[in-house]
Amino acid sequence: MSKYSGLNGSFAESIRQFAEKAEQAIDATFREIVIEIGSTVIRMSPVGNPEIWAANVAYRTANKATADAYDFNVAVRNTVINLTDSNFTKSGRFKRGVKYAKPLTKTERDQNFNVNGLVAGKDYVGGRFRANWQFSIDTPADGEIEAIDPSGNATIAALMAQVNSLTIGQTAYIVNNLPYAIPLEYGHSKQAPHGMVRVTLADFQRIVDEAIRNNRV
Repeated sequence: MSKYSGLNGSFAESIRQFAEKAEQAIDATFREIVIEIGSTVIRMSPVGNPEIWAANVAYRTANKATADAYDFNVAVRNTVINLTDSNFTKSGRFKRGVKYAKPLTKTERDQNFNVNGLVAGKDYVGGRFRANWQFSIDTPADGEIEAIDPSGNATIAALMAQVNSLTIGQTAYIVNNLPYAIPLEYGHSKQAPHGMVRVTLADFQRIVDEAIRNNRV
């Protein structure tokens, strides 16, 4: 029996090493799932954009219509000039003092008619909703964050850093405590008409399967 003791010891060590790797793989899988879920929710979160607010769309539409009407009148005037023989010399040139009216330039449309103007949210910067996705372990985070993160990159980076301490058996929370989080989840924004959390949960099994494949022992 003694000549096999070394083999028994090696086998036990192999089991221990495999168990350690398996445990590490489980933790890594758990972390990858949480990171993918959190990152997806953050990326899908709408960012406030005054350009598409109803009041601003109506304002710009009315201004554009006024500018277009001006250009239409210019075109009519120039057509009348072309059709009036007395405006031309015998050689076909314009007589002194006769000239075409000029349509608006892009700058004139912007400055004189405010076709790209805003009546609401002139100083608004979107991204607070994305910045308010908070990760925590075992207890959901409370309160709101004043940060603004239009791209979501900083929020995702913070999530990835915090998830490094997560291990299997713990409970991971990703919450957004802003008062308009629930309305946004249920279609208040055209940027995310089907929400963020519900869409991500619908893809949950694929996220899990991919994480398992990536961390297989």
